[in-house]
Amino acid sequence: MIDESVVDEKTGRKFYLAHPGQPGSDDHLTFLLNLHGGGSFGAWQRLYFPAKDYVDRYGLVVATPTAATAEPLRRWMPEADDEHLRNIVQIVFERFGLDRVVSFWLVGHSQGGMTSNRLLSTDYFAQRVDGWLSLSGGRFGQAEVVQDFGPPLQPGQKSRWPTGDGRRPRFTPPPLPTTDLSFIFATGEHEIANLPGTSPWADRFGAGRRRRLADVVDTEAGQTYDKERAGRSSKSWGLEPKPGTSEVYVYPDAQGGWVIADVVRLDKGHTEGLEPNITEELVKMMVNAPGGKAQRLRETV
Repeated sequence: MIDESVVDEKTGRKFYLAHPGQPGSDDHLTFLLNLHGGGSFGAWQRLYFPAKDYVDRYGLVVATPTAATAEPLRRWMPEADDEHLRNIVQIVFERFGLDRVVSFWLVGHSQGGMTSNRLLSTDYFAQRVDGWLSLSGGRFGQAEVVQDFGPPLQPGQKSRWPTGDGRRPRFTPPPLPTTDLSFIFATGEHEIANLPGTSPWADRFGAGRRRRLADVVDTEAGQTYDKERAGRSSKSWGLEPKPGTSEVYVYPDAQGGWVIADVVRLDKGHTEGLEPNITEELVKMMVNAPGGKAQRLRETV
């Protein structure tokens, strides 16, 4: 693996780029744009979802940037970040070649997942993205979060929600993207009230009824967690990392071969880093999913 810091010359901003050490000229590469959540940064995201550990085994190119807006909370913003994210995509396509980068996935944790969904409403990303892996970043067909979801309260703070009764306002999910792509939703068991048994995304592509696959068991813990809130966090927000088991559900036989899946990490919350086996399982799903959007776009230009 080659792990480097690359400069986006158009904006002057840097991002992490991990890719195979000795890729062959005929290799098929899967490109992941790995976006952190609100309040986080690229170095943490690389540990939370450590896809970089699998670049040689599965032919990945993993770009992990950091949002520009840091105050009052670091988060992805259209005016500050979209140009940089487009530039990263162009850098990867030009450096490795469209003949070799056969699939492009958005990967986003929390607000990075919501940003991925927003990007899919723009022509640039809609025309190029083959899949979205949402890491606790929203689901097509809402998975309601638990009432106490959110960062732990500060001393003296009565509620994290600016409503009159202090209850969490109901989230209205955005409309479904109009583009076609694979979609994987991964979440911690303690952050959602329930996982719906149906999926409007699966319905759109005529997929079969949800099927449960074999659980993925991890004997090793993830690589990071919310250390800033250690000792005062909650199960829903996330505790220290530990081994665990993940339930995997798929909606089979979708038109176009699109991969549609839900993954629930048992006894986990929002911020425990993903364990190695479930990380690898998600990587395999992405690598085996259909690709080719960017190549087809080139052919029509």
